[in-house]
Amino acid sequence: MFEKQGEAVTKRDRTRGRIREVALRSFREQGYDGTTMRGIAAEAGLSVGNAYYHFPTKDHLVQELYVEVQHEHVALATPALEGVEDLTDRVGIVVRTGLDNLSSWHAIAPQFLTTAIAPGSPNNPFSAESAPARDVVLGLFERAVAHSRNRVPEELQADLPRALWTAYLLVTLFWVYDGSPGQRRTDRLVDAALGILRFALPMLRVRPFRRSVTRIVGIVAGRDA
Repeated sequence: MFEKQGEAVTKRDRTRGRIREVALRSFREQGYDGTTMRGIAAEAGLSVGNAYYHFPTKDHLVQELYVEVQHEHVALATPALEGVEDLTDRVGIVVRTGLDNLSSWHAIAPQFLTTAIAPGSPNNPFSAESAPARDVVLGLFERAVAHSRNRVPEELQADLPRALWTAYLLVTLFWVYDGSPGQRRTDRLVDAALGILRFALPMLRVRPFRRSVTRIVGIVAGRDA
């Protein structure tokens, strides 16, 4: 009995893996709008009902894509962070490697934005469904802060990575709409934002400034709800 159960689990995993493989390739080649559950099922050699059994909606497969993209981001950022100690430089590496990793998606990124922008959408980056992908990139910002030589006030340590991630989302939104060649305007925006961060870090020693920054970061992180 246990062997049959094990075989059933293995077959299920293989089927899910095949659906995921086909879906991710379709998203990359045809975009969100051009990808359908019927098309995924056909290419995977499954009935539509079987595909829906494993992934109830196309958006569940988008979450699989988000996780894969974030792991690619980690693979790019991790070696680049080695030996870099300045916090601003470390944050810049995380942001720039993330945007570099998204570069091949720029033409079809607006299609994914339409499903992610609605507050109630499971593909909203703040949703519970997006937690696996969100946690991957949040981990990068946590590492950028934790392993820098810059001393961040204790009251900011816990919330700063999430605030940086939120700022990264805003930069990514700007990038989606950036029609300049090679998204150069986004590059300039990142440079300017990092300049502000570099200026602000020493100012955290000034109590009124630190108090205001701590409050803003806490609000962004959801601690001042």
